[in-house]
Amino acid sequence: MARHVVIGTAGHIDHGKSALVRALTGTDPDRLKEERDRGITIDLGFAHLKTDDATMAFVDVPGHERFVKNMLAGASGVDAVLLVIAADESVMPQTREHFDICRLLGVSVGVVALTKTDLVDDDTVELVKLETAELVAGSFLENAPVVPVSARSGSGLEEVRQALSEVTDAAASRRSGGAVRLPIDRAFSVKGFGTVVTGTLVSGQLSVDDACAILPRPRAVKVRGLQVHGSSNSTAVAGQRVAVNLTGVDVSEIRRGDTLVTADAFEETARLDAVVELLGSARRLRHGARVRFHQGTAEILGRVALGPGLDELASVSEALGELPPGGRAFGRLRLEHHAVLTRGDRFILRAYSPPLTIAGGRVLDPHPPSVGIRTAAARARLEPLASDPTTPVTNDDRAARALVAEAGISGLPVARLVTRLGVAPEDAATFSERLVSTGNVRRVGTLLVREDTLTDVGERLCDLVGEVHTENPLSEGLPREEARERLFKFAPPAVFEVVVDGLVAAGTLRSTEYLALTAHEARLSPEEERVADRIQAVLAGAELRPPAVATLGGEIGADPTVLDRILSLLVRQSKVVRVGALVFDAAALATLRSDLQQLRSSEAPVAIDVATFKERYGITRKFAIPLLEYLDRERVTRRMGQRRVLL
Repeated sequence: MARHVVIGTAGHIDHGKSALVRALTGTDPDRLKEERDRGITIDLGFAHLKTDDATMAFVDVPGHERFVKNMLAGASGVDAVLLVIAADESVMPQTREHFDICRLLGVSVGVVALTKTDLVDDDTVELVKLETAELVAGSFLENAPVVPVSARSGSGLEEVRQALSEVTDAAASRRSGGAVRLPIDRAFSVKGFGTVVTGTLVSGQLSVDDACAILPRPRAVKVRGLQVHGSSNSTAVAGQRVAVNLTGVDVSEIRRGDTLVTADAFEETARLDAVVELLGSARRLRHGARVRFHQGTAEILGRVALGPGLDELASVSEALGELPPGGRAFGRLRLEHHAVLTRGDRFILRAYSPPLTIAGGRVLDPHPPSVGIRTAAARARLEPLASDPTTPVTNDDRAARALVAEAGISGLPVARLVTRLGVAPEDAATFSERLVSTGNVRRVGTLLVREDTLTDVGERLCDLVGEVHTENPLSEGLPREEARERLFKFAPPAVFEVVVDGLVAAGTLRSTEYLALTAHEARLSPEEERVADRIQAVLAGAELRPPAVATLGGEIGADPTVLDRILSLLVRQSKVVRVGALVFDAAALATLRSDLQQLRSSEAPVAIDVATFKERYGITRKFAIPLLEYLDRERVTRRMGQRRVLL
């Protein structure tokens, strides 16, 4: 399958970027009449070139300082750069700014084209080569091909094509799988078709009839039609320039900077943690400075909070008051409007005023917790997330484990591996299985929780139950709901059940409506033993006519609190049975059930009413009614109107 690579042009105004793209592809990227009239590129232009094994989509970006924000919209999605430097002017201010932007965005390969060579002599070309080498020294373009070319005469065009073909082989491949992500650079309406949006497909595969969403203002949409590089197609893959005909949304509801995505694969955010790198040519960046945040086709105002420093600044202090030129630090960006981001995204920061490019960065966490960024704890949290930027997020187990640990007993939903970590939706299940199989992670329903987190909360639960046993040795233990409220308030019910079930399976806990340690035995004091024996003796003697509980206490000389505690223990031991407000000797009730079962007939149902029951057992209505209701519950009898039938 042919590879699809996005190549962005970069360079100063009027250095011949559009002319070179036109000469290479045969397509004029200046799509606006004003651009053609003025001879400069105002907005993004697009063209494409096919080779034997690749399709190169050119994003021709503006070079004029006033239009740099449009350049950023195009550069954010490029795989390689075609840096254009006019031989008659050499390196200029926008050349440097465009080059810095490409470097900050993590572009790794490219070609340098020295244009307009027909206007200068060979010595001038050599001088420009030297100045170009000085510009790119130590960067990703240090060993890149430098090709003299003239779009007017055609000299060098074939060499540029060949150089581009070689760098496309070195460019990182885009995933045709994964979530669809299309930053929108244009939205318009076509008569008879409706809303159309355009952009470069950053990831995923888009097909006709796909159900998608537009973020950050959520709109559910459906793909009605597709054009790839100007031709109708049923499918578009990452790296292609796409026009998408949508249903379910009006063009007035879409603006440049919105993103077309796979539904439920991204979440909008207005806060993110990142690594921030300040240009060496920029002024110091103050903590809390207002900046212009550029990512994809979006430009959003925001403020940057500086956290702990990196590299040589790592030992300065826990947090920086300002970032010096060329410095790197952890930072938190708070945006004034929502953005569509995922881990690993590159972004550019420009000063609020004047709007100059000052820094760039990489998103570490698009949905950070509400904790501070300016502490040693912040460094400990962010360092596992700041792994090698060349590592694909889909393989970043270290970052995933860090997020699972941070979630604690609340657990990290598997779905957030997609929205927060950037894992492809179709890979989320496999990714979570790998985490579970290779490390200290347990899957609990749809959640990922660290094993040691479950162990720790299990130990605390046992300690809590032990405290209850110590305070009240005769109690049944800790009520389950109280345990859930005290230790698992912020955990889903499934986590609570897994912890309890694990302790039960290990033989540590007994679980009913109460939680009790299996090693705990209710031990009575000599006085409590005396009270328990007296209770059983009185109830056994009373048979089916026991005294009221209040009378029982006075009869045996027991404090009401002590009496209630011991009665509860005897009930758990099945020596006595509570029936409503009365307490019966368990043996007496067993005799009653046996006697009634002997009355059953195999030929016809045997009926019994209250009067007969009273007479047979010599009891009053006070005892008969509770006993009959007890027998109903025990399925010894069944009530049918005013009578009961023995079962």
